[in-house]
Amino acid sequence: MPIFAYLFPLLGYLCGSIPMAYIYGKMHGIDIRKHGSGNVGATNALRTLGRKAGIVVLALDVAKVLVVLLLGQFLHLDRNILLLTGGAAFIGHNWSIFLHFKGGKGVAVSAGILFYFFPLPGMVSISLFILIVAVTKYVSLGSLLAAGITPLMLALFGYPDLEIAFAGVIAAIIIWAHRENIARLRYGRESKISLGR
Repeated sequence: MPIFAYLFPLLGYLCGSIPMAYIYGKMHGIDIRKHGSGNVGATNALRTLGRKAGIVVLALDVAKVLVVLLLGQFLHLDRNILLLTGGAAFIGHNWSIFLHFKGGKGVAVSAGILFYFFPLPGMVSISLFILIVAVTKYVSLGSLLAAGITPLMLALFGYPDLEIAFAGVIAAIIIWAHRENIARLRYGRESKISLGR
């Protein structure tokens, strides 16, 4: 395997670090970190800037990990290197080098990882997310349940233990990133989303 392949996860981290919600907000004269939850992700973009912003940021956050993974595939990189690259993109999104190592919660980026590596179990997890959000209007609850079920889906579909563990680590980070949301859900103070704007 060429030497550059081992540096490819660094590219994944840099791509994941691109703060799409922050950039979109700045293009509209808003620092999204100072509005809503302060989170640099699609949900806060939706709440702060409206439905179009939420959709655009979501699509861009998914795309930024898919682009780097598809580039790695084009270069015939090993699947394990690509897994590391996807994981690095996830870490970059949550701890962006461009935002003093702060960022989002990794849900949209993890959806891109699911689409690429685990399409069938990924569809189950994403369908659960959509269902929960549609019924309850709680994005955080949908994110938590989808993250939690993903490693179980991989196990049911017969994926290797290493890849199940990979999904488990991502799920654990997503759940940890939502710890404040979990407290608000518990006490009935979590904000619901509205797609009316």
